[in-house]
Amino acid sequence: MNVMMKSLVPLLVALMLPAHAAERASTIRPAFSWDKAPIYQMFGDGTRLLNEAELSSIAGSSDFLCIEKSHGFTELGCAKLGAAREIARFKKTDPQTTCLFYFNSAYAYPFTTDSHVFGKDVIGEPFRSFLLLDPQTGEPMRRGRVPMFDVLKPGFRTWWAETVGQGVRESGADGLFVDQMHGFAFHRREQKSEVDAAQAEMMRMAKKAIGPEKILLLNNGAHIPELFEIGDAFMFEHYKADQLTKEAIVADWDLMKKISAAGKIAVWRIGVEVETEGKKDPGATDFEKRARERLPYYLAAFLIGAQPYSYFQYGWGWTLRSGGLVEYPEFSKPLGVPKGEATRPDPAAWTFTREFERASVRVDLETGKAHIDWH
Repeated sequence: MNVMMKSLVPLLVALMLPAHAAERASTIRPAFSWDKAPIYQMFGDGTRLLNEAELSSIAGSSDFLCIEKSHGFTELGCAKLGAAREIARFKKTDPQTTCLFYFNSAYAYPFTTDSHVFGKDVIGEPFRSFLLLDPQTGEPMRRGRVPMFDVLKPGFRTWWAETVGQGVRESGADGLFVDQMHGFAFHRREQKSEVDAAQAEMMRMAKKAIGPEKILLLNNGAHIPELFEIGDAFMFEHYKADQLTKEAIVADWDLMKKISAAGKIAVWRIGVEVETEGKKDPGATDFEKRARERLPYYLAAFLIGAQPYSYFQYGWGWTLRSGGLVEYPEFSKPLGVPKGEATRPDPAAWTFTREFERASVRVDLETGKAHIDWH
């Protein structure tokens, strides 16, 4: 698609949305199209930047992407610089590319100049006061070596919002991807309502800090009413097998409709590694084989529920070599606009079908099998 046509796509898609959603969609940056399956890419390599072939591969598959948390850290000393370098390169390749900056709201990853202090064994003030402390030892709680943020601390919320605002500006990003929406409520269940309210407040602060013209993408936040009102985009990260049951996928489709009706963005993320839960790691080569074998099913399941501004993200992890560089032929095949919503021929069965201009899709959620007939 040429640049002129891509610039018209958001307007054309907006016309397909309800009136209240179309007004909001006019500010959304991705140049959405049904020409082929709409793909979102998210990747990182903590040691280096992309080479030219890798950049070309990713740019060829998607014009909506996020630079992951540690990308370029070893090479440049700061992942914010890594994001800035890559975003500039993607924008040079295609100015219409929408790029997001990553920051975690729960884990204090030390990959930027703003957060490097959290990589130290002894963390001084005021940064120590931003952390969740073990009530028994008074020491920072950690996952491995990574400390945990405490969203209940007002000083932390202020610092975090200012940091992500600066990160988006300095990286040249079109928005912010926020990971981990829980605020560690599972460590303090008696304070869950307070944690939820503080998390929502911090996301409001983040939205103000990055600016109204920037995208705020919240991971696994669409089902939380307060976060739904704040966010511009939502990822469905399926990190456990029970999130991909037939009932869960149908619930995802319903939520994707709600997101689209509100003029917002959905990213349906599948990692085939969840299918190996409780099994020995089969290794990267076998993961790619599994990803290719399972793509027809997961892509079909996505297309059955896809709405305007719905995107598919696929792989088996978050590193550069966890699927982001795999070229799937299905992602390049002509799709065309949907002719209507999905149908369920037998209400007692779990088989769904949907017609697109250039493809017929059938998925059986009971058996985990699907077929896409590309016309």
